[in-house]
Order: sequence, then C-alpha cells, then structure tokens
Amino acid sequence: MQRRTALATALALAAAAYMPVLSAADKGLVGISMPTKSSARWIADGNNMVKVFQSRGYKTDLQYADDDIPNQLAQIENMVTKGVKVLVIASIDGTTLTDVLQKAHDKGVKVIAYDRLIKNSKNVDYYTTFDNFQVGVIQAQSLENALGLKQGKGPFNIELFGGSPDDNNAFFFYNGAMSVFDPYIKSGKLVVRSKQMGMDKVSTLRWDGAVAQARMDNLLSAFYTKDKVNAVLSPYDGLSIGILSSLKGVGYGTAGQPWPYVSGQDAEIPSVKSILRGEQYSTVFKDTRELAKVTADLVDAVLQGKQPVINDTKTYNNGVKVVPSYLLKPVAVDKTNYKQVLVDSGYYTADQLK
Repeated sequence: MQRRTALATALALAAAAYMPVLSAADKGLVGISMPTKSSARWIADGNNMVKVFQSRGYKTDLQYADDDIPNQLAQIENMVTKGVKVLVIASIDGTTLTDVLQKAHDKGVKVIAYDRLIKNSKNVDYYTTFDNFQVGVIQAQSLENALGLKQGKGPFNIELFGGSPDDNNAFFFYNGAMSVFDPYIKSGKLVVRSKQMGMDKVSTLRWDGAVAQARMDNLLSAFYTKDKVNAVLSPYDGLSIGILSSLKGVGYGTAGQPWPYVSGQDAEIPSVKSILRGEQYSTVFKDTRELAKVTADLVDAVLQGKQPVINDTKTYNNGVKVVPSYLLKPVAVDKTNYKQVLVDSGYYTADQLK
C-alpha cells in the first residue's frame, strides 16, 4: 500500500512538472511602437503601457524610433515577424504606415493608433487618445483668462505656434484654440502682428523646440522691436521652453518687461518648474496612466472577441475610414492647481518639481 501511495505521489509530481505554467506568454505579445525618447511624455507612455500590459499577463516589445520614419517602419515590421497579436502605435508620420499595416492585417494582427491618428489605412482598428480639440480649447482659454479678454480688456498682441504638420493631432489642437481666439481676433482685441495664421504658416516640424525658438527669434526681430508680445499660443511644453528662451534673450522676464502668457501641453517636469518660477503660464495635463489602462482594456476586449468600450465614432476620419475611438479628458494646469492635479494624484512627487 505504501509503495502504491509513493508511486502515485511520484507520478503526480512528474505530471505537475510537465503541466504548463500560466505566464505572460499565454496572453500573447503586444508590440508598442513609440516615436521618440526626446520627449519625457513618450517615455512615460511607453513605461506605463509596459507596466499595465505585463500586469495583465501580456508580454511586451517596446521600441522607440528616434523620430526616424524608416526606423519605425522597420521596428513595426520586426514586431509583426515576431508574432505580436496587437500593435499599439504612436506614429511619427501618420501617413507612412499603410504598407506595413497591410502586412500586419494579413497576419491577423490588430492595430491600435495610440494618441496620434494613423492616416490613409483601412487597417487601423481603434484609436485611443485624449479629446485633442478640447486640448486646444483649454490652451486658448488659459490665455483668454490670463489676459482678461472676457472682461473686455485689450487689445493684446499674440503670436501663434502649431505642432508638427505630419501629426494629425496638431490640427485639432490649433483648431480648438482658434475656436476661442477667432472672435477676439475679428474684434481687434487680439492682434497677430506677424499676420502668421493657419497651420501652413505656424506649424513646427517634429515638435522641435529649437525650431520654435528660431521662429520666435524671427518674429521678435521683425515685428516687436517697438511693440510687446503679450501672449504666445504654444501647443507643447517642448516648444514653450524654446519660445521662452527666445523671449528671455531680448529682455522679457524682468520687472520692466514681464513675461508674456505662454501656454503648453503634457505637463513635463521642466515646464512645470517653469510655471512655478512664473515663466510659462500654463500647460495641459494628459494622464498617460489612464491612457495606458484604456488601451489595455481595449486590447483585452478585442482579443477575447468582445466589443470594446468606445465613446467616439464620428470625429476621427483617417482618410479611408472613421476610426472607432476612446477619448479621455485633458486637464488645464497652472500655478494654482498643479499640486492637486500632478502631485496629489501621484503622477509626480513634490521632490521632482523642486
């Protein structure tokens, strides 16, 4: 009897040794393609997605393309070859991925455009992002409030900056802002002395702060030798830093020549510190932790054959189809609420902003 018991135990242990152990591989591989590490925001996005996906039992392949389009194409193609089940892509240029996404589709890979819409492809299954038109509205409203435009104050001089023309979001940001500014420009309460308006004139390729700084240098020397600039619409913190550097170079930021009100986006640490120093006026916070969760929820649903939660089926036409989307709400941040929004929520520690 003891021999039988021992034999049964041995067989059970042997069987257990060969039983599959549940691991991340059982839920499959998710390819995450990010555009660049030059922005702290994209680093946070990548890290948050890896953390969320791995916590849910997926393996991840996170790649950064260094703002190099052929590099991103090669990385995505390699992910498809590795056998990813899903691609989550924040594109450098949303018009360049048609061929590689066809290859992905042919292998049954689902494609989620992450924060930047992928254009001209029928093989984009879903889009997760923030309400990008509202981002522009918030940026403009922060300047509107700072200048007192609603109270009838003015006229004020303003200059406009746009994002990268190959990023679909840049047009939503700009159009959202102009929906607020247009009535003031028409009434003369806001004056664009350079007359440079429209994304064809104000865009900043690759969201490059140095390009924004050089353009601001040119604007100041051409249009503001006698007049003062009172506000600058900047759609991204990295541009705001360059714009402020240009302004500082000609004497702004002193008692006699105070800073103009400058907006921003992404609540990057250098810009939050700049806000606390009284330089940059405001930014827009987009909680990448929440975007990662929403994206993971969507992937879970799709891979389980369920209908994912979508809250927008009209806004984002990529030129071939309207891409079903989930939009999160952006939040305005300035000196008055940074602690509540950024520190109390755990996004940053107080020490990081010192």
